[in-house]
Parts: sequence; structure tokens; C-alpha cells
Amino acid sequence: MTNQISLSSYVKLCQNQLMVDGVLVFEKTGVSASDFLLKAYEHFQINYPKFFKMDNLCKTGFLVSELLLRNQNLNERYQPEEIGVIFSNANSSLDTDVKYEASIAQAPSPSLFVYTLPNVLIGEICIRQRIKGEAACFVFDIFDPCFQRDYVHSLYETRKVKAVVSGWADCYNEKAEAFFYLAEMKEEGGMEHTTENIEQLWNNLNSLNS
Repeated sequence: MTNQISLSSYVKLCQNQLMVDGVLVFEKTGVSASDFLLKAYEHFQINYPKFFKMDNLCKTGFLVSELLLRNQNLNERYQPEEIGVIFSNANSSLDTDVKYEASIAQAPSPSLFVYTLPNVLIGEICIRQRIKGEAACFVFDIFDPCFQRDYVHSLYETRKVKAVVSGWADCYNEKAEAFFYLAEMKEEGGMEHTTENIEQLWNNLNSLNS
């Protein structure tokens, strides 16, 4: 057998529902995104006090990456420099930017200013998961499976990574959405990391929430 880049696992957050590999693991209807993220954190008994200081975008990505990686033992299988994080979103850090701008009328809030860049989410994930490899955030109108596929493959082709957390994390105006997956080099037989497969997972997970 030859090796191929495969989709090992995936997690979706949409409309106050969390799904791991297509299975609904938590939902809380009738609450704001802020309340949902807190309830999910408590439900999964995550112990990370810094979570409470994060903005909603960071909480969204942090929670989804936590569920994606909690049983993967990445740090036992790879060096920190061999793991990358590549994600995109539509609103950058606008959710916090708006709140920070409002705070200026009284006194600028340092606690909000910290989160006025979307790549802060990458930093939060990398600190938590002890990741030190290639990291990047991109802003698009919609999730682009072709871009994610091509960028991840370019990292493998240049031998910069052996595992990548890739996907989408967006939060604005109390609407949180994320789709993260783990791409690894494995023997043939798993789900190959192709544009079509990424798009299929994205569309299937969206249809469950339509």
C-alpha cells in the first residue's frame, strides 16, 4: 500500500449543534452563541481557565479543535513542528472589532483589543495543543474546499508538516460556525483528502442543520 493524505476526523459546529464525525454530540437550542459555547465547554468538562477570557471566535475554534484532537494523541505521534493549523473565515475578527470600537467611547478595552486579529485563534489553539508548525488564517466570503485542499497539500509537498488541522471558524453577531478536520498521511483505505470529499463533508453537515 502507498500513503495518501487522508481525512482522519472532522467536527462541525452549526446552529448550536456540535457533531463529531457526523454524530451529534451536543446541542442547546434557544440560546445565544455565547451561552452555547459556555454550555458546551461545561458539558465536555474541559479544564482550561483561559477559555473564559477568550472572545467568541476564539471560543468557537478552541472548542471545535478540542473535540477534534482530544483523542488523537498528536503530541505522541508527531513533533510540535510537524503539526500545522490552516483555517479561514468570512468575518475576520469583526465580532470583537465592533465591541472594541464601542469601548473606545468610554475607555479602550485591552481585553478586547487582544482579540482584534483573527489569527489570535491560531495562537490559542497552538498553545493548548502544543503546536509549533505552519500556521495561517485566510478570509473568504464562503468556505473554499479547493483552497483548503491545495494549501494543505502544498505543505506536505514541501515537507513542512505531517499533520494539519484545517477548516473554517467564523463568529459574528451571536452566530458561531466552524468545521475543522484533521489531515494526515496514512495508508490507502481512509477518506482521501480531496476537494470533493471536503466539499461533501461540508455539504452533508450543513444539510443536517437545514
